[in-house]
Amino acid sequence: MTLRAANPPVAVAFMLTATAFIAGTMVMAKSLGTDTLGPPLHPLQISHGRFLFAFIAIASVAVLMRPKIAQPHFGLHIGRTFFGWGGVTLMFAAVAFIPLSDATAISFLNPVFGMLLAIPLLGERVGRWRWFAAFMALLGALILLRPGPESFQLAGLLALGAAVIMGMELIFIKKLANREPSFQILLINNALGLCIATLAVLPVWAMPTAAQWGALATLGMLMASAQACFVNAMARADASFVTPFSYVTLIFATVYDLLIFDVWPDWVSILGAITILSGASLLAWRESRTRPGAKQVIS
Repeated sequence: MTLRAANPPVAVAFMLTATAFIAGTMVMAKSLGTDTLGPPLHPLQISHGRFLFAFIAIASVAVLMRPKIAQPHFGLHIGRTFFGWGGVTLMFAAVAFIPLSDATAISFLNPVFGMLLAIPLLGERVGRWRWFAAFMALLGALILLRPGPESFQLAGLLALGAAVIMGMELIFIKKLANREPSFQILLINNALGLCIATLAVLPVWAMPTAAQWGALATLGMLMASAQACFVNAMARADASFVTPFSYVTLIFATVYDLLIFDVWPDWVSILGAITILSGASLLAWRESRTRPGAKQVIS
């Protein structure tokens, strides 16, 4: 990504705002997937709402900006969007059953699985430090799953599956990196995502309550806003500097869970989150040394 006038403080402000919005989407998904706002909605319907209202927001901006669409690679876009939609749907299913902090921490495994998948799919070589980072992050996930007959979190496997699928999405994002403008990627991603989500939701669609319609709209708008803030952050500072601030999402998720759902993180959640963040931070540091100019776009 070609940087605008470098402005690290503004970049950090954009990234922190994005983290607050992303954690907010998890709150909306948890509210919609439980009986907080009415009969629980199916995760497929929640992800449909995410793409529907995010596309409305991004398309509205596109009408005003009139961006030029420059030869999109639809094969890569379809692959990226399919895995992104699948990962988001599984994550929305997971947050209905486990604390937001646990689901958010497990989501930070995305780059770990992206790294592992890049070995056979992209022919990348992985050094010992990146292997160590992956081991640390996966150990943290194992801690959060609470292995044991009485404490095992089966729903945590949904979040783990989401991380694996979104790791596959990262393979397509790497292939799209530096090929197309970021706004074009976001517009096409949300348009294709809406098509996929609409077909998938038809068998399970149910009429939402008024409150659920509002939450679905809020979820989509928050995601579109988070994407916009993320892109603006990346445009104003190097990825190696600004990406670590994305881990603040975990703090917002924990605070939201406490204030809204009265869920306190226990010592297992704290230990698992710290372990995953340590591994993810080490991996991000190694990635910044080996891929200094990489462009990223969130789902």
